[in-house]
Amino acid sequence: MPTRVDNINGSELASPWKEFLSDLDGMLSEPVQLHCIGGFVFSCFYGLYRPTRDVDYFTAIPVNLPLTEMAGEGSPLHRKHKVCLHSAAVTSLPEHYESRLQEMICGNFKHLRLFVPDPYDCILSKLQRNDMKDRDDVEHLFRSKKLDTKILKERYEKEFRYQLTGSPEWHDGTLALWIEIFEASAI
Repeated sequence: MPTRVDNINGSELASPWKEFLSDLDGMLSEPVQLHCIGGFVFSCFYGLYRPTRDVDYFTAIPVNLPLTEMAGEGSPLHRKHKVCLHSAAVTSLPEHYESRLQEMICGNFKHLRLFVPDPYDCILSKLQRNDMKDRDDVEHLFRSKKLDTKILKERYEKEFRYQLTGSPEWHDGTLALWIEIFEASAI
């Protein structure tokens, strides 16, 4: 069961996110859960200032809702608020990420519930793409949350490595580089 977090780092959801998500909530007739990832999570939940124009989500429950038509790129909500939903189904998350989800902005919406992965799962979700923006995001998260490289490596090995595409050695090397950066910045 996801952990409840009463607010996003103790503050209100900023514009245009508050209005966009409120309008989306008003369009829903049943409960909807979004497992959010990406820049929206890093900036709105984990406190990294980084502009983003979409709410990436890994999973929507229920899965049969037309969220892209309702709030995706080019939708009326996107045109109105200049932000949108984006299904990021090609992203990988560790095997048991659902058990560690945290709910953000509890009670602000009638039907919509937003969940975010814990910090270690957020970091691992960025491993495969590994661009400069991702490295900056994960370094911020690692430092600001005072994370443990042993836990990160253990979760990678037990819950994540087996499901990655491409060369496992390449991903091992990326994680080793990230851990080296994290440990050097902690000194």
